[in-house]
Amino acid sequence: MVRDTNRHFKFDWITIFLFMLLVGFGWLNILSASHTGTTINYFDISQPFGKQLIFIFLTFGLIILLLAVDAKFYERFSSIIYILSMLSLVGLFIFGKNVNGATSWYAIGGMTIQPSEFAKTATALAVAKYVSDLNTNIKTLKDQIQTFIIIAIPAILVLLQNDTGSTIVYGAFFFVLYREGLPKYYLTIGISIILLSILSLKFGAIITSIIALILVVSFHFLSKKKLRIFQSAFILIVAFTVTFGVKFFYQSILKPHQQDRISLWLRLEKDPEKLEQMKRTFAYNLNESEKAISSGGFSGRGFMEGTRTTGKFVPEQHTDYIFSTVGEEWGFLGSAFVVIVFVLLLLRILHLAELQKSQFSRVYGYGVAAVIFIHFFINIGMVMGLIPTIGIPLPMFSYGGSGLWAFTILIFIFIKLDSNKINEW
Repeated sequence: MVRDTNRHFKFDWITIFLFMLLVGFGWLNILSASHTGTTINYFDISQPFGKQLIFIFLTFGLIILLLAVDAKFYERFSSIIYILSMLSLVGLFIFGKNVNGATSWYAIGGMTIQPSEFAKTATALAVAKYVSDLNTNIKTLKDQIQTFIIIAIPAILVLLQNDTGSTIVYGAFFFVLYREGLPKYYLTIGISIILLSILSLKFGAIITSIIALILVVSFHFLSKKKLRIFQSAFILIVAFTVTFGVKFFYQSILKPHQQDRISLWLRLEKDPEKLEQMKRTFAYNLNESEKAISSGGFSGRGFMEGTRTTGKFVPEQHTDYIFSTVGEEWGFLGSAFVVIVFVLLLLRILHLAELQKSQFSRVYGYGVAAVIFIHFFINIGMVMGLIPTIGIPLPMFSYGGSGLWAFTILIFIFIKLDSNKINEW
């Protein structure tokens, strides 16, 4: 679309700088994690660092294109973008390529494209469009259900492709809806279900049910805002259903490798020998990642000097476990630097979102922050063993053209929307 020459645009260079900082530092760590010799050809496309450098150069062209498009284009055509994105996910069931058990890629020549990465942006646009519609009131049940359906469609399609990590990301949009007026009890229910599930697996359904009973009864009689009898009964029924149902889900629905990851995380296996065998079989990447991070100490071993990184002890270290390279070679200082830059980026996006004059731009901005936060939180937590192993990349950092371009599109659409706020009435 042609830009109106009478319009004025002011891009947020702080966000752009933080984005570029993460991309550049990420590439340095991809280089360190994937190089195979003392002589390095930076444009060797047979190596991940060479391919990633090409992806980065192409990203600059993508940024120019995204910023050249009229800001209103993204709002007007958000529904079409969403539909096309969903069709690309459906097409994977017919034309998709299976990689590591997940049918999430299209093979185009010597390249692969992962549409689920781009679907996050399409969903953020669709949610922003629907929530900002004049006829939408997110506090009503009808509009809540319709919004949930917009989020659920890509999540289910991705889950059916056996990509659990990307599926979890769509839960981030509920934080966006909470900002726009979604009742607090949704967040309370979600957190409660997660806690009940963890407690039930760790301590058993009976003990967890007793704990839930005590809490509900105590709240019923001691809280100033007392619950009605049928409300307390309903909460107990849901709690008991979750506590007893999670074991069935764990044993009958989850696949063996998913069960083993959760079992290792919660230390559910009581047999020491079997537990050690599971660690060697299913937690090898995690164990090596933790060793690499701990060996870095306070200041790290130095760029391209990490023995565990150069020795290729951590499989696929340039992708989901890229943060272990930071921990070993840059130490606590480098790790803290990466975390601080991510936090600054998130705070900047949230700050800009609150300054938007249109609800569409604000909701989309919160969607951008939520998606980046979930990726950041899960990836670093996974690498450090704080949460179960989930295959999810570190934004702008992990190797991959689809991931880099998807986050570029996600962020720079918002930068374009933010630059247009001076033209909003």
